[in-house]
Amino acid sequence: MSSSRTLMVPDGLAGERVDVGISRMLGLSRTRAADLVMAGQVLVDGSVPARSTRLEPGSMVDVELPDERPAAQVRPQIADGMSLVHQDEDIVVVDKPVGVAAHPSAGWSGPTVLGHLAAAGVGIRTSGDPDRQGIVSRLDVGTSGLMVVARTERAYTTLKDAFRAREVGKIYHAVCQGTPDQAAGTIEAPIGRSPNHDYKFAVLQDGKHSVTHYETLEALHGATLLKVRLETGRTHQIRVHMAALKHPLVGDPQYGSDPGLAQKVGLIRQWLHAMELTFVHPATGRSVTYTSQYPQDLQDALDALRA
Repeated sequence: MSSSRTLMVPDGLAGERVDVGISRMLGLSRTRAADLVMAGQVLVDGSVPARSTRLEPGSMVDVELPDERPAAQVRPQIADGMSLVHQDEDIVVVDKPVGVAAHPSAGWSGPTVLGHLAAAGVGIRTSGDPDRQGIVSRLDVGTSGLMVVARTERAYTTLKDAFRAREVGKIYHAVCQGTPDQAAGTIEAPIGRSPNHDYKFAVLQDGKHSVTHYETLEALHGATLLKVRLETGRTHQIRVHMAALKHPLVGDPQYGSDPGLAQKVGLIRQWLHAMELTFVHPATGRSVTYTSQYPQDLQDALDALRA
């Protein structure tokens, strides 16, 4: 089953890409709008457009909306390798292994942080989408390290505001290919969704303001171990910014790294780990810091690069 919508392009959307226009007119995510265009479920003045087609005011847009699948639900499931670094009435800090998503989503059937907490009996009592309760900041499936999850409404609101105001200290360790020209530096370049691939991000003139600070911890054979501090928190920010410097992360062919080097050191994901989180505890008002250690796959790859 599906439903149809017919819309007239307003003057305010003149010149926008068709997927962006549909996203705004129907309140859909841009990814969802792009999927509809690519599936041929969008007509502009009776013709099938490309995603890059620009809208003209007064054009008629027909959109076929398939019935949505039920929202993903939190499924209790212990995630191998997950550890609880800290737990109290308001927050829980986890050390997330690679291969675990932050929360359920369409198309993901693997373990999640929220599913692990549910299976471990750690209750989350916050508002918002049931499948994302308590999530104030997330790590990609392919990135390991520290995450904080709010357990109460007070903690959720306070931590969301702190992340939004950039008051949370986020330290990562990363291994990039080659040696950056400067041992330490700041990368300030706007990031947006890649116009060519929905699953990638890129430095774009009209992207969101993004700032990454890095410093060298150790020179390796053909690579460099970096300490990275995020000032902003864009999706794939470290991966995109290091690729823009022509020093992509080892094990990250999606952003241009050498797959041969990853194979040589036994990596099947990018060398990136969320090492440290510092924030004001939402209940006590005191600054707290939590730290992590390298998981075995990253430690083994690092040792191989040192050898």
